[in-house]
Amino acid sequence: MQKYYFKGLDCPDCANKLEAELNKQSYVKSAQVSFNTSTLYLDSQDIPQALLLIKKLEPDMVLSAQEQDRGHNQAHARTDLYILLGTIALFLVGVVALHFSQVTWVRQVSYVLLAGVYVFAGKDVFIGAFRAIKNRRFFDENTLMLSATIAAFCVGAYEESVSVMVFYSAGEFLQKLAIARSKKSLQSLLDVAPNLAYIKRAHGLEQVDPKDLQIGDVVVVKVGEKVPTDGVVLLGESMLDQKSLTGEPLPLNVKENSPILGGSINLKAMLEVKVTKLYKDSSVAKIIDLVSEAVSQKSQTEKLITTFARYYTPAVFGIALCIACVPPLLGFGSFDEWIYRGLIALMVSCPCALVISVPLGYFGGVGAASKHGILIKSVHTLETLTQVKNIAFDKTGTLSKGEFEVVDVVPAGDFSKEDVLQFATCAQILSTHPIAVSIQKAYTSTCQHQIEEYQELGGLGVRAKCHANLIIAGNEKMLRKYNIPHECCSLEGTIVHVASNGEHIGYIVVADTLKENAKACLEGLKKEGIEHFCILSGDNEHATKGVAKSLDCPYYANLLPEEKVEAFNKFKQAHKHKSAFIGDGINDAPTLALADVSMGMGSASQISKESADIVITNNNLESITQVFRIAKKTKNIVMQNIIFALGVKAMFIVLGLFGDATLWEAVFGDVGVTLIALANSMRTMRI
Repeated sequence: MQKYYFKGLDCPDCANKLEAELNKQSYVKSAQVSFNTSTLYLDSQDIPQALLLIKKLEPDMVLSAQEQDRGHNQAHARTDLYILLGTIALFLVGVVALHFSQVTWVRQVSYVLLAGVYVFAGKDVFIGAFRAIKNRRFFDENTLMLSATIAAFCVGAYEESVSVMVFYSAGEFLQKLAIARSKKSLQSLLDVAPNLAYIKRAHGLEQVDPKDLQIGDVVVVKVGEKVPTDGVVLLGESMLDQKSLTGEPLPLNVKENSPILGGSINLKAMLEVKVTKLYKDSSVAKIIDLVSEAVSQKSQTEKLITTFARYYTPAVFGIALCIACVPPLLGFGSFDEWIYRGLIALMVSCPCALVISVPLGYFGGVGAASKHGILIKSVHTLETLTQVKNIAFDKTGTLSKGEFEVVDVVPAGDFSKEDVLQFATCAQILSTHPIAVSIQKAYTSTCQHQIEEYQELGGLGVRAKCHANLIIAGNEKMLRKYNIPHECCSLEGTIVHVASNGEHIGYIVVADTLKENAKACLEGLKKEGIEHFCILSGDNEHATKGVAKSLDCPYYANLLPEEKVEAFNKFKQAHKHKSAFIGDGINDAPTLALADVSMGMGSASQISKESADIVITNNNLESITQVFRIAKKTKNIVMQNIIFALGVKAMFIVLGLFGDATLWEAVFGDVGVTLIALANSMRTMRI
């Protein structure tokens, strides 16, 4: 799929129409025009033909493989402002001269001046209407505006016809300016990518693009600069600002051997960093990609509004036609009077307020979440969150810290505690699971590990061949799977059984602690309307029961991945509304994929992050409550805009019907609604 940046397309309704037209073509597999991010995603068998169609439908639209220069747009906006102010000044001069002078030649000049203002102010409308008619789009806002002003001339409303064109062009300018500022504010949410790197060479430092860095390169990060990509500190000690990446407000202290994220800002001292990931695989690149992809997608509400707008404009045009024709045909007043009233209804037929504000609201919501270290992969997910009433949690690493510590070692038969730890460490030396790491830390003796075979079994444990010994380390189900006789134990904590060559040699008791804010998280979720909770854990009954008791929450323990899926299905079926699952392990991936909304914690495995709809990069349970709050606030703001826009437009139709509104008031109402809805949508960024 090709990605293009565009400029010159200033109407969101036009963007939707262009997208619909592209998707009708047989040679286009899929096309997505994201007005908010000024990007076009095009998957076509015939790219040149698709680009020709775009040029035909939107001649002013300029495509580029690189992001457009914003400085030129700002200079262009200033020029447009001066031209607009000059046009308004000439319009006012013409109106004043026409009303306050009785000199014939002055009045004639005034009429000529107003005609010139009408033509100049409406030049974009004329061009847009011509293109719309040429492409058979008869209900385009330009064709409707041109029809309305010509009809106003025909009924003798000369000054109002010119004023409508002037006010409309002013409104369009303000709308474009507001959209540009909104996009600039939203772009700042994605503007976390580093733009340069200083790579260490034999002859000194060389400035390169972060995308050109290779794994193993050594880069120098000066104070105030961004870390170009993920790496590990080789030399130096400093503080890093990672707020834009993880939402964590406190700087992170790093020193030699500390892993660091690309996009972090170096605050204190120079660092030498060894590159461990290519830029395209770095955390900052994935954050930008995820947020960009999320805001380019359409929510169900936005799809509904797009469909509604397709029928709304023709419907209002029909209403305006009925207002203009039916009453005078029935003998109620003159045609001039009712045509004027019909034109007022026609003035509010543009659906821009809805088409702009709805996607912008969701865009702001996704952006606000990203500022708090919450990556939402789709705006549809943000919308679905408002319908979630049930949440199931994984235990280890999600509700608990996942920072295990060996609290007891119980040998069997003639084996010693040292033997149990040695065999367990040998089996789990290649594992990065928190339990395995705690066992590795507990074994302080030096021992060479010659691993010949290694297999990790999800929800069970590990099986390894070391020094010709076939070692098994895992839970009780693991022992039963390999038919290893053993004595059952009922201690509080996580039990890791160890067996060598089919003989049980003992077990290790590992304890985990609950996260400090776990209770506060559940209380906060209850306030956000979550009704039912459940813990689904692969850990043993005793360890899971202790956590569940602390949180006053039902639970299922000793679950294999397939059993966790089955338990979650039962949980979903037992309760109404949509259900979410929150986890972090490899064994959570199938359940994450099954949930209506899935969240992967920041410590999650790569496969879990890929399966999740939302990634909590800061690994903070408070962010779960925060994302529900953001989703609800975003939905409320979007609904406010829809109700407000439709309400004001309906009001002007009624006022026009009873003759209590003028054309210029209707134009102010239409443009004003758009600007207010736009400003309201921007509130989602400040949640």
